[in-house]
Amino acid sequence: MEDKDYKVKLEIFEGPLDLLLYLIKKDEIDIYDVSIGRITKQYLDYINTFKMLNIEVASEFIVMAANLMYLKSRELLPQTQQPPDEDADEEDPRWELIRQLVEYKKFKDVAQFLGTQEVKADEFFATTPELPDLSAPAPDVVGQVGIFDLIRAFQKVLKRFENSTDIREIVSDRYSVADKIEHLLEAIPMGERVRFDSLFSSAASRVEVIVTFLAMLELMKLNHLMVEQEQMLGDIVVIRPVL
Repeated sequence: MEDKDYKVKLEIFEGPLDLLLYLIKKDEIDIYDVSIGRITKQYLDYINTFKMLNIEVASEFIVMAANLMYLKSRELLPQTQQPPDEDADEEDPRWELIRQLVEYKKFKDVAQFLGTQEVKADEFFATTPELPDLSAPAPDVVGQVGIFDLIRAFQKVLKRFENSTDIREIVSDRYSVADKIEHLLEAIPMGERVRFDSLFSSAASRVEVIVTFLAMLELMKLNHLMVEQEQMLGDIVVIRPVL
């Protein structure tokens, strides 16, 4: 693959707790029912995908990965063989992580509520301020697509080649980010909308999928492409805005 040293620099404002909450919501489970083994595997899959794409991630992501693997190893030990530390008296090694997630989610929900109220404030003036209901789930932001959504969609496309032994993969056709940028601009006319996965329908190898995705990220960074989804975890649509 050409441009093997191509490095993607994205401003990822979400942190490791955001990724864990995203994975929990994706699986439609309660925070208190988190399976450390399952969420650790999914978390590491995301970290490995970031590395595959040469995307820089903050050190906090690596620290959380180490913590998850430690918790997973503790779960495998019988209670009589738990490590002699300050947390050893807790029956469930997940508890500290669960506490962090619950507290972090509260702050996120309040921030989202305040953001919604700020938008409403531009339309009318309320004589009595509305108090947030922290017991109610935060509403999904329709249309908003984060980096974790994009990585999830990319992983789904890449699964097509999990068991591939295509000779073209071994020979490694030459693809460059610059070529794929040109291809994407041709495939998406100005002002048009296309499904994310349709842009990879003609890809013949993992390498081609990866380079195409890198080109898409670059175009998004330059505001030549936008992405949205109608509902949480729904299909992603790629839009080429009229500049």
